[in-house]
Amino acid sequence: MGTLVGHVAPGFGFLLIGLWHLFNHIKLHLNQPNTYTAPSWFPTSKFKYLELFLIMGGSSASIAMELFIGPQKHQPLDDDGTIPTNHLHNFEHSSISMTFLVYAAFAIVLDKISPKAQHGLTQLLGAIAFGQQLLLFHLHSADHMGPEGQYHMLLQLVVLVSLTTTLMGIGLPESFLVSFVRSLSIFFQGVWLMVMGFMLWTPDLMPKGCSMNLEEGHKVVRCHGDEALHRAKSLVNLQFSWFLLGVAIFGVSFYLVLVKVYGEKVEYFSLTRLSEEDEEDPDHDVEYQKTSKREDSKSFVNHMGKTAFASIDIER
Repeated sequence: MGTLVGHVAPGFGFLLIGLWHLFNHIKLHLNQPNTYTAPSWFPTSKFKYLELFLIMGGSSASIAMELFIGPQKHQPLDDDGTIPTNHLHNFEHSSISMTFLVYAAFAIVLDKISPKAQHGLTQLLGAIAFGQQLLLFHLHSADHMGPEGQYHMLLQLVVLVSLTTTLMGIGLPESFLVSFVRSLSIFFQGVWLMVMGFMLWTPDLMPKGCSMNLEEGHKVVRCHGDEALHRAKSLVNLQFSWFLLGVAIFGVSFYLVLVKVYGEKVEYFSLTRLSEEDEEDPDHDVEYQKTSKREDSKSFVNHMGKTAFASIDIER
């Protein structure tokens, strides 16, 4: 993962999954506002498990890249069978991918069996995957004291939101806002991972006073002096705040666009519209009033007739 491609590729995957969930949750809520229940994943019309198989495929590719394709020996172990220090982060990244692979595989199995606890168990496995991601990023073996560490620290905040909302989704499956925030946080994870890849491994985009150094077989961004380091971290914080605002604007705008597209199917009638229709057809109102008056007159005559006959009977 410690390369441009190693951040951009998984980031693009998170971005797609987050956008897919965001679209489907909004669409489902607009079509079923009163009976909305958030699913853990969404099937497609042509291939039901496409989303889950893409997660499994991406996770498998990440594991293969970290443990077998990336290392020079095409295997991550030392000659004596131990894990070398410079490959610890490879095992950490592959462990995250393995957890997402397990989530997707068991989501398919649970859907096939369809037990009563299917939704809760699937959500729990998703929460475990985000928890694993948060734990290993927080306890990362690589030295993240520089700008890379600041990027990862801010990424942990987004992962924490994904973890929290996934756990909340177990007990609140009917809450649209929980699903909306979770989808947007997954989307933001993808955006931030891609930003990390470009900003940390593109020489022209590195902060002033920082450069790429080769340490223990890996390229690491180092800043020369405390002032350069402080400036670089501050720039990362500004980037995060700007992208956070941008993602928030995108999420709400995306919702409003889909409301415009799918919300028009629902027809609302107001008192103003009904009164306008009455004004457009005054003959109908006049005729209705005449009919009502005739019916009232007939009922009054019948009532008086019955009363008169009853009085005659009493006198007899």
